Amino acid sequence: MRMPSVKYQIGDTVMGRWPGSSLYYQVKVLSFDAKSQLYTVIYKDGTELELKEQDIKSASGFRSRSRSRSRSPARRRSRSRSPARTTRRSSSRTAAAVAAAAITEGAPSSRKDSKLKDMPEVRLDPLKLTKPVENNSNNRHESQGENDTANKVNESDAKVEAEPEKNQGRYNLRRRKDDGDAKEAEVKPQQLEEEEARPAAPAAASTTPLDFGGRLGAYFWLLFLPAWVFFLVLQVNLEDPSLANFPPPLPPLDTLFDAQALGVVLLWILFQALLYVLPVGKLSEGMPLRSGERLNYRTNGFFAIVVSGVAVAAAVHLGVNLAYIHSHFLQLAVASLLVSFLLSVYLYVRSRCTAPDQLALGGNSGNVLYDFFKGRELNPRIKNFDLKFFCEMRPGLIGWCVINFAMALAEMQQQGLEAPSHAMILVNLFQLLYVVDGLWNEEAILTTMDLMHDGFGFMLAFGDLVWVPFTYTLQAYYLVSHPNPLGLPALVAIVAIKLLGFYIFRKSNSQKNNFRRNPSDPKLAYLKTIPTATGKSLLVSGWWGVVRHPNYLGDLTMALAWSLPCGFSHLLPWYYMIYFIILLVHRDSRDMSDCRRKYGSAWDEYCRTVRYRIIPGVY
Repeated sequence: MRMPSVKYQIGDTVMGRWPGSSLYYQVKVLSFDAKSQLYTVIYKDGTELELKEQDIKSASGFRSRSRSRSRSPARRRSRSRSPARTTRRSSSRTAAAVAAAAITEGAPSSRKDSKLKDMPEVRLDPLKLTKPVENNSNNRHESQGENDTANKVNESDAKVEAEPEKNQGRYNLRRRKDDGDAKEAEVKPQQLEEEEARPAAPAAASTTPLDFGGRLGAYFWLLFLPAWVFFLVLQVNLEDPSLANFPPPLPPLDTLFDAQALGVVLLWILFQALLYVLPVGKLSEGMPLRSGERLNYRTNGFFAIVVSGVAVAAAVHLGVNLAYIHSHFLQLAVASLLVSFLLSVYLYVRSRCTAPDQLALGGNSGNVLYDFFKGRELNPRIKNFDLKFFCEMRPGLIGWCVINFAMALAEMQQQGLEAPSHAMILVNLFQLLYVVDGLWNEEAILTTMDLMHDGFGFMLAFGDLVWVPFTYTLQAYYLVSHPNPLGLPALVAIVAIKLLGFYIFRKSNSQKNNFRRNPSDPKLAYLKTIPTATGKSLLVSGWWGVVRHPNYLGDLTMALAWSLPCGFSHLLPWYYMIYFIILLVHRDSRDMSDCRRKYGSAWDEYCRTVRYRIIPGVY
């Protein structure tokens, strides 16, 4: 269909400028978005870009101008020094460095030419990319530290594709099905062969658009998140933890830090690290990275929590007073904050010496505090010890259960009980089941945004080591001093709500994970999908045909069951439920925007097919 109101029409063959450079390649116009004023164009190998009008030229006019030039910039360079001589002179320069220069500098000026004389002229096969697997299944572990950036819950990972410069500036790089070996657009081939390397390597890509309010937002979260945890811990410790008692009384500064508490935190982390490196359990292969590499992970989390449980039981049997955790909760939180901060400093410093292709696209902005918060390195490892995977699944997650158990013991001591209250037992069992399920299905975490796309910095380190163990345990901490008797009907109703939420959560996540790993599985043949221009599919049947995020629905239902045992006397034990609603609604909004930009009309069709986002008939 022709669009006379725009300069270039659908189906026109034009010249499109490649992001970050002055190079133009032959492309075909696919569509025009009147709202964003962006053209979607496609290269001969199937790569799609969204370009502004000023980055597009007519093919005929471009050829006539190129013929009129007496010599190309590449020819001027080739006369002064041949590629062979340059390579011998500067063998230490790599293809990644040349690609980075092409991105940041664009077309070489005469001044830049003199610098490029000492660089090897490396030819990169343009647009020979691989597909990344995108995922946003929301196991609880994905919500730690508010780290999810987008939630493509129902895409097939049949093909793996790299997305360098995703959403970078005015460009949006996308990819269709591979058509075999990539072919370069035929625009004066003799000139293109001698031009400096085209920026096809994802290693040199700079950060994607800034999240969490950008640089100012990063400053805010760096201060607010620790202060908020500090506030919650002080508030829940009050005899009357009402929000009307704001601000809570501040303790003396010299009581915040306790060397013994720091020792307990470090000993716990070292113990979990030891369990992680033991040659027990399965070696699981991660999803393909932008480079096509797959990392191996020791997924023995269930073994770790079983051994941890035995160790804690043995310690209690030997007379260790586990109620120490309740009486020193604030000091333990401060110690964990200190550890997470020091770990984040280490991660940032080591990322300065990391190869560009090992950096995350979302934490490489050049702003120190933003990158410190978001995380620069994608998969920081000490030999085979993966720091991000370890912190994501072990110290904080298993520590969550240990803290809950300690609160049950503290309740028995304070209330003079021979056994924990029914409300305390429910909170402990519900959250223990949640964590054990996550560790039993630990391999599923490898397809999440945390592992695949987010760098490891303060956001994740703080979320894993502080936010999870010291805010997700507020219900148990509250019940120590504020018992809430439950009758049999209330017990039955709360258990039913928990089981319903867990069923929805587990079934929907399992269905999605199985589909992503093997969409051609005959067992999944009954599932209906909507194909997209990227070569992936949107799942629109099963649990994913009911709402767009059935795993969110299950998560929220379980969160309701965790809070109900605490009653309705105070708002504080409902903190997790309130926080989670805000988090998931915000995440869904960001996901909608991201997917609509990426999948276009296919996403609109998906939204018409699956009308509700999280709660059927409501939202």
